[in-house]
Amino acid sequence: MADPGHPPGECDVVVVGAGIVGLATARELALRHDGIRIAVLEREDSIAAHQTGRTSGVIHAGIYYRPGSLKAQLCVAGAREMYAYCQERGIHTERSGKLIVATAENELGALAELERRGHENEVPGLRRVDAAEIPEIEPCATGVAALHSPATGVVDFAEVAAAYGTDLAARGATVATSCPVDALEPGESSIAVRHARGTTRARAVVSCAGAWSDRLAVACGAPEEPRIVPFRGAYLRLRPERRDLVRANIYPVPDPDLPFLGMHLTRRIDGEVLLGPSALMVGARDAYRLSRVRPRDLAQTIGWPGSWRLAARFRHTALREMRNAGSRRAFVEDLRRFVPELQVSDVLPGPAGIRAQALARDGSLVDDFVVHRTERAIHVRNAPSPAATSSLALARLIADEADGFL
Repeated sequence: MADPGHPPGECDVVVVGAGIVGLATARELALRHDGIRIAVLEREDSIAAHQTGRTSGVIHAGIYYRPGSLKAQLCVAGAREMYAYCQERGIHTERSGKLIVATAENELGALAELERRGHENEVPGLRRVDAAEIPEIEPCATGVAALHSPATGVVDFAEVAAAYGTDLAARGATVATSCPVDALEPGESSIAVRHARGTTRARAVVSCAGAWSDRLAVACGAPEEPRIVPFRGAYLRLRPERRDLVRANIYPVPDPDLPFLGMHLTRRIDGEVLLGPSALMVGARDAYRLSRVRPRDLAQTIGWPGSWRLAARFRHTALREMRNAGSRRAFVEDLRRFVPELQVSDVLPGPAGIRAQALARDGSLVDDFVVHRTERAIHVRNAPSPAATSSLALARLIADEADGFL
């Protein structure tokens, strides 16, 4: 599936980035255009190396998103298609369900808004449960009320991405790894893609470059905003003998002013139970180790006015995230609100991921998918969660844009 050798000198479409969105988009174009020549260029030495391969694997049902937004439309459709695709390909999924728990009376208004959004988005089976019903669904959880989403599930998205790659190979596409793209240079009849192994000329480019997406877009003449700011999400995991604390997914009522879903507990498809993640702004777009700092990444974050405005607006949230990142006890205490039995001794170190979050100049965190168009190129500027869930539906939207060049 992955070819670490030379990409072609010429093709019809180059897709930059072999995460789940890039692979899904390349697959969609291959399926709708017989004989099309597609090359996917990936900077790392394997596919799904960043956001795709570092998630908790939740198939979201579409509860959180503003009705009418791209996220709302594409998540509900995408989840339905994801389950069908995985069944067809023999990829194991579990509709394990999710419980969004309000732990205090002052969260009931936000819970009601989530319920309204979920019903308007036509989320299957969503219902309100009272305090007495919570332990029937999650025996170790507690709260004053909750929403139960039986359609929420889990899967290994890296396995899904690999299946997309297999579909691509069957259609004759090339997936070239260890091939970072340096520049895109549009011409009269083609666009030159400058990369680590030379140049590929194509009729069109689709950039799904994740944490690096803004750089290619701005260099091609797209607007300066939104800017990608990296947030490191660190997880803890339950000791195997304590995994019975969580049956499926236990989530808090999120802060309505932020696009993050809050610290939660998730039983993955492999049975591991993850706790978290935190959300800490960091100094590199691949800061899987907290100590990693890349001068260019840090300079771009610090130099973006939105970073300072965001920090000023959410200073208390930022302090809490810093505390959680530095203290396992504080991290666990955040989760004890809805799983009181949880103890510091129950947890072990877990994985970390980077959320490539789009940030506007005014300091607002962009809470929808963003796709920009420049000469002979489509740029996916913001595709955080639920992009993996939505990948098949999102790929259609992106391919519709790219069709204008083909």
